[in-house]
Amino acid sequence: MLASKPYRIRGVLFDFDGTLTCPDTLDLNVVKEQVGCPAHLPVLEFITQMSEPSQRAEALAQLDDFEMAAAQNARPNWDAEKLLDHLARIKLPKGIISRNSRASILRALENFGSVAHPDFDPIITRDDPVKTKPSGEGIRFAARKWGLSPAEVLVVGDFTFDMEAGRRAGALTALLENAPLKILPDCRPDFRIRRLGELLPILRMGAPRWAGKLPNDILEAVLQGFDVADPSVLISAGVGDDTAAVDVRHEEVLVLKSDPITFATDAVGHYAVLVNANDIATAGARPRWFLTTLLFPLGSSASQIRWVMGELFQVCQTHGITLCGGHTELTDAVTRPVISGMMAGTVPRSKLVDKRNMRPGDHVLITKAVAVEGTAIIAREFSQRLLQMGVTQEVVSHGRAFLSHIGILPEAAIAARHPGVSAMHDVTEGGLATALVELSVAGGHRLHINRRKIPIFNETGLLCRLLGLDPLGLIGSGSLLICCRPATSRGLSDQIAAQGIRVTHIGRVLDAGRGIEAVDGGQSWQWPQFDVDEITKLFGDG
Repeated sequence: MLASKPYRIRGVLFDFDGTLTCPDTLDLNVVKEQVGCPAHLPVLEFITQMSEPSQRAEALAQLDDFEMAAAQNARPNWDAEKLLDHLARIKLPKGIISRNSRASILRALENFGSVAHPDFDPIITRDDPVKTKPSGEGIRFAARKWGLSPAEVLVVGDFTFDMEAGRRAGALTALLENAPLKILPDCRPDFRIRRLGELLPILRMGAPRWAGKLPNDILEAVLQGFDVADPSVLISAGVGDDTAAVDVRHEEVLVLKSDPITFATDAVGHYAVLVNANDIATAGARPRWFLTTLLFPLGSSASQIRWVMGELFQVCQTHGITLCGGHTELTDAVTRPVISGMMAGTVPRSKLVDKRNMRPGDHVLITKAVAVEGTAIIAREFSQRLLQMGVTQEVVSHGRAFLSHIGILPEAAIAARHPGVSAMHDVTEGGLATALVELSVAGGHRLHINRRKIPIFNETGLLCRLLGLDPLGLIGSGSLLICCRPATSRGLSDQIAAQGIRVTHIGRVLDAGRGIEAVDGGQSWQWPQFDVDEITKLFGDG
């Protein structure tokens, strides 16, 4: 079963009765009748809430005796010892968290063959000062003992209290479905299993992995479900296939693009596809095929790798692009996931947009506003820092949503079909300041730009002011620069605006040469230069 999020498992905490032991070992209804506990109430809570100390002590003694008698007949659950042996082989720490007494658990473990109580550390019971289930305290205690984040701990149990405790602690949860259970929506497990052996592939996908490629069986599982339906792709990603093959007999011009993603860690697959597809679209081409090299830091799990691959596949599908191959590796050369993408697209020769077709007098347009991508990255990667600085959750949420606007494919497609378009350029690293210089150099013409006409979203302006960044130098995928003949400018702008995309006329093309002639309020203004993107200041600060 696939989890609904990427995961890494570095420790496993088991419930005991009904999970590591067979589910028929302990029938609590018997002891409930002995102590007078109503059937619908948990027996331990019922006993601890007794007002009379002597009555409470007697009931607890009855529960202890009952559990000890059951422990003498307890036997390992199906697949339990095989699973525990596997955890020992891969050196994954394991523990027990139970509402039972410690004495009964130690006695029951004597009936196991290949494991004993020293193999579990910690063993958390109702006899310990730390709270057990449904509190998340015991799980957090185990995580601290192992030196892990609770998110890296898998809690395995067969009862709603196990799932509730896991959720409260922020841990992963796996429900062993011994019997139908009503689980509250906010306590739903990450995994559902019918026997403990089904945890093996879950653990294999979640275990930290080290240097090198994924083992073939893991790679095959990671690639499962990423089917290629494009008939032009003759060979696609697969175990043993080191290349992709594409039939381009019916295409006139093949447009190629390569770009890595190094800044973003959240939604990295989304950025990787669109920043490459954007550049293909600026040539008037249709993005068709995508290959990626995926580099992950040591200790990443196959689940985390598959999640990124799934995101790449989904974004490609959304835009009619085929993810047809690449390479995946774990390496100490990176500290966060890095994707290097290569996109190929096609266009009829007569429709190819070449920046060298710019002419003096052409209008310079920009879609949306500056630093769309930079705003999204800041809001997604540094949200806690922003909140601590007084930025409202609403502004952070709006900034995070900019991620859905970093593509320029819709407006580029409109411009590619529109007569009079002479050049297109995608704003990327270095922001608008760098992009306009690049456009000038590639087109062989100087550009006149009116600074006051440059659009900046309110969210972008606020975040840049607080963090000391210049929005003109902030990474800006999502903004498309278009040069077009004056006669076609209004009609093109109206067509793009009709799709709900903002368009602003910010300048014009000058005579042959290179560079930016900028004005601000009628006065000459020095165009800024950025040796590195403004966002590196934030990542450089750690």
